[in-house]
Amino acid sequence: MVAVFSTSDTIVAIATPPGRGALGVIRVSGPDALEVARQLTVRRRPFEPRRATLTTIDLRPRERDAGETAVDRVIVTVFPGPLSYTGEHVAEISAHGSPVVLRSIVEGALRLGARLAEPGEFTLRAFLNQRLDLPQAEAVADLVDAVTPVQARAAFDQLQGTLTRSIARIDSELFDLIARLEASVDFPDEGYHFIERSEIVTRFDAALRDIDAILTTAARGRLIREGGVVAIVGPPNVGKSSLFNALVGANRAIVTAVAGTTRDLVSEEVDLDGVLLTVVDTAGLRETSDLVEAEGVSRSRGAARVADLVLEVCDGSQAVDAGLAGSSSIEPSPGKRTLRVASKADLPTFVAPEGAIAVSATTGQGLDQLRRHMLEALGGGELAERPAMTNIRHIDLLERAQSAIARAREAVLQAEGTLSEEFVLADLQDARSALEEITGRRVPDDVLRHIFERFCIGK
Repeated sequence: MVAVFSTSDTIVAIATPPGRGALGVIRVSGPDALEVARQLTVRRRPFEPRRATLTTIDLRPRERDAGETAVDRVIVTVFPGPLSYTGEHVAEISAHGSPVVLRSIVEGALRLGARLAEPGEFTLRAFLNQRLDLPQAEAVADLVDAVTPVQARAAFDQLQGTLTRSIARIDSELFDLIARLEASVDFPDEGYHFIERSEIVTRFDAALRDIDAILTTAARGRLIREGGVVAIVGPPNVGKSSLFNALVGANRAIVTAVAGTTRDLVSEEVDLDGVLLTVVDTAGLRETSDLVEAEGVSRSRGAARVADLVLEVCDGSQAVDAGLAGSSSIEPSPGKRTLRVASKADLPTFVAPEGAIAVSATTGQGLDQLRRHMLEALGGGELAERPAMTNIRHIDLLERAQSAIARAREAVLQAEGTLSEEFVLADLQDARSALEEITGRRVPDDVLRHIFERFCIGK
């Protein structure tokens, strides 16, 4: 990201999605943003802060009367820094959503000295100017990317600072402990410690409980944020494609009585109670001399290996050994979550094998139960309870802090009345370092670059 950490220049970008639309927004931020916006228009005096102003874009370099070079009638709103999204001067130009018009306005801003913004650079500047902390900045991208209401709600909670406040409480407790322990180190001849060992252990236990409370919801939070992949596998003609169509609510996969109809992977995204799942229909698992079908079987096994959840389907209207036993060719993966599903529950000869969920793609019988089991197997649990943490980066760092506090607690307990403050302090500093990396108070530049590269340009 070229010059991404420089805040001395003025940047510009289209902030709305590519393509035609009723409206398009161009965002300008930096020391010259207000003047660039004024010079792009026929306006002779500065714009009034936070007041939407109707004006005309005219890209002639010197003459200010709108004529043949007028591009569009637009609404301009300016936000002088530091009370703006980025903490700098910001101008937002709302134009008609023609790509030609929007590009011409951006090109006009470039001629006036601005440069194209990098992905996420507006939000990066908001972070660098302390308008947002790092979890809030990451929540901006999550909110933009949200495709289910639950995803949007979880991202908005983080944008509101819920995670930051939880981390701040733990960090404040550690800071106080460190201050007291360092005082004991600085005054070793005073004959007393600034904090009793029993109090240290009690406060360590409280901090660990607070971390556990956050991490308890982490699996559900990550599932909400990132979604999951569900592979439907089993022998030919057991109802995999029918189940796939029933789960996605559309006839996406071809269903026939001919064994081996599905020869490639078919996938579709499904909103399952707010969790975005990619459901994959696979070729029937069997030995075959057909090269095309054999490749499909190979891909099926690959999908089962990488999926977060596998639905092992059997035909409940047939003998068990022709059903579940036939799917045993799936290569087991350590920790792989698997649900056994018996299809065709509407047929008179149906008998549900032990441990299998009985469903009928024809009547819908058992599908709601299957969906509940899928969410539970993926770690979704009760989604009405909002998770405090959804980001794998945050989870890893909080687990690191948890381990460091646990080490410090163990050191105190093993001291047997003689507290080694320096040893405990090293672990507490490690814990605080992890917490500060979550909030962005101490974070390497390469981590920042990685975070903001996934943002869209204009945000």
